[in-house]
Amino acid sequence: MRLLNAKCSKLTANRLPLGIYISVPFCRTKCSFCNFASGVFSRALFDQYVQQLCSDIESSGAIARELGGLLDRRVDSIYLGGGTPSVLAPDQLKRIFETVRNTFDVERSAEITVECAPGTITGEILQSLADCGVNRVSLGVQSFIDKECSSVGRLHTRAVTLDDIARLRAAGIGNISIDLIAGLPHQIADTWQTSLSETLATGVPHVSVYMLEVDEDSRLGNELLAGGSRYHAHFVPNDDLTADLYLAACERLEKAGVQQYEISNFARPVTHGFGLRDSRHNLKYWTRQPYIGFGADAHSMLPATAELNARGIEAVRFATPDSLESYTSAGGRVQQLLASRSLIDREAALEECFFLGLRMNRGISFSALQKQFGNDVVETYAPIFAELVEAGLLEKPASGLRLTPRGRLLSNEVFARFLKTSSPRTTLA
Repeated sequence: MRLLNAKCSKLTANRLPLGIYISVPFCRTKCSFCNFASGVFSRALFDQYVQQLCSDIESSGAIARELGGLLDRRVDSIYLGGGTPSVLAPDQLKRIFETVRNTFDVERSAEITVECAPGTITGEILQSLADCGVNRVSLGVQSFIDKECSSVGRLHTRAVTLDDIARLRAAGIGNISIDLIAGLPHQIADTWQTSLSETLATGVPHVSVYMLEVDEDSRLGNELLAGGSRYHAHFVPNDDLTADLYLAACERLEKAGVQQYEISNFARPVTHGFGLRDSRHNLKYWTRQPYIGFGADAHSMLPATAELNARGIEAVRFATPDSLESYTSAGGRVQQLLASRSLIDREAALEECFFLGLRMNRGISFSALQKQFGNDVVETYAPIFAELVEAGLLEKPASGLRLTPRGRLLSNEVFARFLKTSSPRTTLA
């Protein structure tokens, strides 16, 4: 069984294989709800971007050393996200995977995931995925109601989605995840139940359920904040209904045997053995395992070198520029990454154990925290624990803490209670 998030153990390059995230910021169309660093670009840029991407992958060892991070060459998960990686040409996908395999030691059992939008999986792309060793696909379905999809700029229909799932399975890729969004324009309780029914009927092993994010970084969010009606903003459910839809999904999926293991993620039990068909790659984020990101707006966390470790630094975090222009512009990649680097000391690592570990349904373990951070850590935070338990946001199973269903809805407020703005993350050069 893979490392549980409750352990929140120190990152050790000798023990933990690496996860690789590759950002492909290209889409057929920009969804109105999207606040990611992605968009619609000329295909003429694709080759330039892939060339830069592969150059960064090949230089990753030297870059990691400059940033003070330890880079293990063993890889057990690769995730192509975006954007929509399936809009790349087959030869571009193959070049990316060939570069990764030539640079790293990819384990034979590695989980290799590609995000795809329904309707973008052509026969050539499907063959390319199989040739590249892809064994997991995350489908950005969002809804099985055609009207809801079209209202936010999605180009697929229910029929297209079901056909893509059938074709993926026929090609030998049965490990499929479906993304759903609660709170889309025109969505009501009945249509949401229809989307849940369709999702369960597919029998996919993994489902992600997100609540619509309302912020000024998306066109729909900005219109909602302004009180306007463009992008079908006046048909967006209110916050209470959106929360009810999320809770309904948790209940419906759980009853159907698709168990929640993280705030937004649900999985079926594996056919043989123990555990769930969870996302090995995403678990790296929540359990503080090492990963490195390539491409625009890609984030990384690596164990600190012995030199930094001796100065109290446990890990380094860094990120590439979030715009395509900045990412592909002339200039040293190391200098770009140094500008974003955070040095994670013991206090910052403890904070991360709280706000990442609590995302998982199993929560955090007091004994694991004490083993890593000392016996007084639980006593130090006891007043915060008591306050959040009293508020009904946390509950205390045997020797630990986890979010309540209400706590998952208000998770950002819970996590904020464990953050100290004075934490010294970038004071050491």
